[in-house]
Amino acid sequence: MQAGFFLNLPESIERGHGTMDGMTRRTMIKGAGAALAAAALGSSAARGFSGQATQSAVGAAPALHLKFAVKSAMVQGGESWTEKFEMLQRLGYDGIDVDNTNRVPVEEFARAREATGFRVHGVVDPHHWNQRLSSPDADVRRQGREALEQSIRDAKTLGGSTVLLVPGRVSDAATENHDQVWERSIIEIRKVLPLAADLGIYILIENVWNGFCYDPDGPNDQSPDRLIAYIDEINSPWVGVYFDIGNIERYGRPEVWIRRLGRRIAKLDLKGWSAEDGFGKIGDGDVDWAAVRAALADIGFTGWATAEVGGGGEERMAEIKQRMDRVLGG
Repeated sequence: MQAGFFLNLPESIERGHGTMDGMTRRTMIKGAGAALAAAALGSSAARGFSGQATQSAVGAAPALHLKFAVKSAMVQGGESWTEKFEMLQRLGYDGIDVDNTNRVPVEEFARAREATGFRVHGVVDPHHWNQRLSSPDADVRRQGREALEQSIRDAKTLGGSTVLLVPGRVSDAATENHDQVWERSIIEIRKVLPLAADLGIYILIENVWNGFCYDPDGPNDQSPDRLIAYIDEINSPWVGVYFDIGNIERYGRPEVWIRRLGRRIAKLDLKGWSAEDGFGKIGDGDVDWAAVRAALADIGFTGWATAEVGGGGEERMAEIKQRMDRVLGG
């Protein structure tokens, strides 16, 4: 992958656990990679910062140049999407990532965008969990590929730059194991790359609780080696990572993953997570946001950071924006 490709994207542009069946040659990266991970781990602040400690530390970190957004399914209030977009604009959001095209016609988002000028920066494939590219059923894989193609077209229609994709789920040692998810999803993604390139839309793989590229029964200090190897095996400038900070907190240190993934990261999802309470509000829980911020600065990350938490009306949307500003703004 071309170094630095994703850091400056053009302006136009149910989680399931499974059983890991062992690492293959593609997912065993040692030597220099392990040394880099150890170095990043040693330079990171200790885990388990309280929210208050994290916020005070964030203030001294380098400024980041991020654009803040929410997932469309979070947004309540307003009788139309035009009114919802206007509300988000008033609150200071830069855009939205559309994740409910299976329930809301794309035309409604397009009309709201035209009326307000509010940015739709991307689309989430709404069918990737059920119509999986990793399914043992070839017909289901075909449906998943067609759904991905439609999401790419929808992103183009809405003026977005990316489609967020969960490439599969490790669910059965015999029919949908780690190697099978790897191989099947890459075959299907490669079939879609000509369309992505033709329309100028990037396919971004999100790290989720799907048993893929990590060990769901493993410790909380796992490395991103498997995900790095997966992205690099696809070997396309049109495929990168949509890195979810809260999703990885249970299994690895977000700041370590950020530094190791580096310029493969194109966009961010934000949520909190704690060993005690699970997923939660941005800024709460175990995520060391000061270390995350420093890691993002180290890799020179700029671009979109999207909240993926419980939504609500204007008051709740205002709170989410304030939390995003507090941990990564400025």
